Amino acid sequence: MTNQTTKLIALGKNIQRARKNLKLSQNELAEKLSISREHLAKIETAKRCISLGLLFKLSDVLEIAEKELFDF
Repeated sequence: MTNQTTKLIALGKNIQRARKNLKLSQNELAEKLSISREHLAKIETAKRCISLGLLFKLSDVLEIAEKELFDF
């Protein structure tokens, strides 16, 4: 496993943890982000990279600083 893959997995887990802390389902968060649940699931499982714009929107919706998502 590459270092990049390891970091994407950690990022996905941090996104999932933040989502669950707000008691949001994948469907609810995906709707707030204007993406599909499948897209969000792939981000959370490191099967798809997240764009920078979506990352900023995600941190706003989850009410956390971007740097907290990269705390790994």
